[in-house]
Amino acid sequence: MNLAEVAFWSGALMLGYTYLGYPLIAALRSRIEGRPSIKGAIEPRVSILVVAHNEASRITRRIENLLDLDYDPARLEIVIASDGSTDDTVARANAFRDRGVSVVSFEQNRGKPSVLNDVIPGLAGELVVLMDVRQRIAGDAVRRLVENFADPEVGAVSGELVLTGHDDEGEGLEGVGFYWRYEKFIRLRESRVDSTVGATGALYALRRSLFRPIPVGTLLDDVLIPMHVVRQGFRVLFEPAATASEALSPESSVEFARKARTIAGNFQLFASQPWLLVPGTNRLWFATVSHKVLRLLCPFFLLLVLVTNLALLDRGFYQFSGLLQLAFYGSALWVSRAPGLAAWGLLFSVPHAFCLLNAATVVGFYRFVSGRQQVTWSHSGHREGVRGRPGPVDGIH
Repeated sequence: MNLAEVAFWSGALMLGYTYLGYPLIAALRSRIEGRPSIKGAIEPRVSILVVAHNEASRITRRIENLLDLDYDPARLEIVIASDGSTDDTVARANAFRDRGVSVVSFEQNRGKPSVLNDVIPGLAGELVVLMDVRQRIAGDAVRRLVENFADPEVGAVSGELVLTGHDDEGEGLEGVGFYWRYEKFIRLRESRVDSTVGATGALYALRRSLFRPIPVGTLLDDVLIPMHVVRQGFRVLFEPAATASEALSPESSVEFARKARTIAGNFQLFASQPWLLVPGTNRLWFATVSHKVLRLLCPFFLLLVLVTNLALLDRGFYQFSGLLQLAFYGSALWVSRAPGLAAWGLLFSVPHAFCLLNAATVVGFYRFVSGRQQVTWSHSGHREGVRGRPGPVDGIH
């Protein structure tokens, strides 16, 4: 076996482990090592915190959604924190003060981490539920999250983001939905063994006493905050019965921007929090490396397999593997040029989504090393690049 073959099979094995091997291991471990979690009909004081910037068009709908939750209003605190909004976000939120909604307004747009650091310690709830503005929260979602805290070992619980309105005429976005379901499969198995690596930013809860301030430039607060909980010896669970729903954007460019931001956040996270990569310090080290770190290296593995395959085309097997790669990348490109092909199903939409996500990894790395990814919100009313959490590909980091 020559050097090109060693490189080809090394890259192929790493890709196979990342996308197939680790999910299989996670599934097997959940069957063999699965730890039961205790659920109970408890009703502690809960604080819901929504951080918003220039969300005047959506804040009323978000608050009305929260006021309809199936949870004792006397045990529920709803707080809207405006991060330097320049539109009518604060005025529209203030219209609900007589219904028990609290509004905290910061004059300067500093970014979500700064707001979380300032607001969470002063909340009244034993539990804090964090969510974004865009998604619709199911009526029983908070109650479903809270049930898990009957177990004293549980420090945080992630809800599930449900993607709706898959557009068959869209640019292969059914493949994004498929990839997100695959991601949630892994998270649930990790949760059953010990903990998930991070949470779904659209909806998650934690014990307020376990919150630790995060660096103000943090892009992925929904990963770092739960990992701080893990570091303190508690579990972070995934609760699929607690749902937040959001429609996929009909344009892959939107999902690409969201994913690129998420990936930039991952690179930033591991660079600024090296303890996550230390086996003796991070008890979820194996899951962190297998689930998160290796995903960041997959574009390199893909390029390695492609380039070495080209150098081995004089052999029959590698001619076949080369044709498979050509067909895979060709179908992805075809969907981007002819979106109607997405209606043909996963045969076209999955390769397109896979390539979209790996291309976003390259862009995210560039944004990280060049320092072009900002934590503050853009003037358009969404954080720059659109926050890479609860948009459909959010969480696939």
